Amino acid sequence: MSNPTTYSSVSTPSVEPKTLNIGSITVPLPVVLAPMAGVTNAPFRRLCKQFGAGLYVSEMISARALCEGSNKTDMLARFADDENPRSLQLAGVNPTYIGEAVRRLRHDDRVDHFDLNFGCPVRKVTRHGGGGALPYKRKLYTSIVKAAIDAAGPVPVTVKFRVGINDEHVTYLDAGKIAEDLGAAAVALHGRTVEQLYSGEADWSTIARLKETVTSIPVLGNGDIWEAADALRMVDETGCDGVVIGRGCLGRPWLFGQLAAAFRGEPIPKPPTTAEVAEIMTEHARLLVEWFGDYKGVREFRKHTAWYLKGYPVGGEVRGLLGRIDSLEELTTLLDGLPDVILPEENYRVFRGHTRGPQTVSLPERWLDDPFDDALADAAGDSAASGG
Repeated sequence: MSNPTTYSSVSTPSVEPKTLNIGSITVPLPVVLAPMAGVTNAPFRRLCKQFGAGLYVSEMISARALCEGSNKTDMLARFADDENPRSLQLAGVNPTYIGEAVRRLRHDDRVDHFDLNFGCPVRKVTRHGGGGALPYKRKLYTSIVKAAIDAAGPVPVTVKFRVGINDEHVTYLDAGKIAEDLGAAAVALHGRTVEQLYSGEADWSTIARLKETVTSIPVLGNGDIWEAADALRMVDETGCDGVVIGRGCLGRPWLFGQLAAAFRGEPIPKPPTTAEVAEIMTEHARLLVEWFGDYKGVREFRKHTAWYLKGYPVGGEVRGLLGRIDSLEELTTLLDGLPDVILPEENYRVFRGHTRGPQTVSLPERWLDDPFDDALADAAGDSAASGG
């Protein structure tokens, strides 16, 4: 794979290099990979880390499924032998399962950092009171965060959430302050409501307000970071302590190299040419095959092909063929036939991943009646499959 520093570069203003402290973990650069279902598995985390330092978080893991011995969940919770730090995101609606999952993982020395998911906007999660719906129930939210922190001991716990369910039911300031008071190591905010899903623009002003409210632990910002310059702008505009990268890195693991350069005040590498992209795609597919085996590994890679070539002047026929590959050899043959071209500058900010929304938020019956009642979320929410 090409060294990312060999790409042609554009200059960026000099900035003071920053580190990010998550409890006892010091991350050399204030950059975190957001958990994404079907994407942030061990091979993708390894690939991203080859480009730049950061904290690379697993796919979302169901606490109940882990406690009940789900083989699929246990596979998703695996880390490569040399992966460090091992960062895992847990989700659930029951404090008992969250606490037990944390205890088991800590006892087996499988995790160096826990992240709690209170931002998932998917209906199959929110309709049971999970994900982005849960912080509205302040007592339940408090119980879950406390259960995780108590069970984690010295292992740091962070909390990720959205602005709220919708504009009428905003929860992020309460969620941040509760987590801080309970001893969370950091909080992260996606500047959209659950109702927005991925539509419109992320409201970075909410990140600034959260930073003003939560003062003793790092506050991380998430939403609409498509280029390295966006990360610098978010930090400058909001005062946040670091950035969380989600859709912006789909098919662009080299974004982490660009972010590393930006935060160090170095020239930002330009996007790779299609020949360089082909090398990275081949490496990604190879890592997936090593991790999952030939059959599943190649099929896992299919969805990445469109993201990798998004914005490049590549014909629709080859894109279609890449989305149906059955072997590494077939992938190599198709990539060898690509012309070597640069990414047009006007396509640097081409969005990728989900753009759906707004949506009608699916919630348990009478969920919005009282944010301070003792109601528990629907236990079915803890049965949701890991990965989102």
